[in-house]
Amino acid sequence: MQLVVGRIGKPHGVRGEVTVEVRTDEPEARFAPGTVLRTAPGATPPPARNTVPGATPPPASNSEPGATPADEPGVPFRVPAELTIEEARFHQGRVLIAFDGILDRNTAEALRGTLLVVDSADVAPPDDPEEFHDHQLVGLAVVTPAGERLGEVARIDHAPSSDLLVLRRPEGRTALIPFVRAIVPEVDLAGGRVIVDPPAGLLDL
Repeated sequence: MQLVVGRIGKPHGVRGEVTVEVRTDEPEARFAPGTVLRTAPGATPPPARNTVPGATPPPASNSEPGATPADEPGVPFRVPAELTIEEARFHQGRVLIAFDGILDRNTAEALRGTLLVVDSADVAPPDDPEEFHDHQLVGLAVVTPAGERLGEVARIDHAPSSDLLVLRRPEGRTALIPFVRAIVPEVDLAGGRVIVDPPAGLLDL
């Protein structure tokens, strides 16, 4: 299973650095220098202005088979199948990453919207039995202590104050549930469910 750990946002500065929307609760481990991350499409391809004459391509070892260098006039830059982290730092609540071979703002802009993924087989289980990886929770049924089904876990949002379970309700809308013991007293992986005891009105927000 491919796990999304981040989504590339806008460029930062002019030397190829990008902002990354974090989708993992272990950013220091996932975005450590030297880490190789696979890529997956995550948005509509960038507009025509990202067909960049003179942009510096990533090294050939990270390019897709048959990919055409971005420095050929009129040929769009192709996102490589893998990106290697050269440097990562935290700045004003965001992760800023420099990837090997991405050396200017135009090439960085062409990466916008790309998803960064890892294989679930490469992710070790948490040491703490009270901790869970996102992929362990996504898809679990969400029920009340009395057994009433509320929906299922669509994804996990990592907010500054606490992690949030994004609940997909049966009617299609979503609700946010703080992933704290007072509201989520039990995660039953074997039973395929999360027990939630929401305060009045939480699911209506």
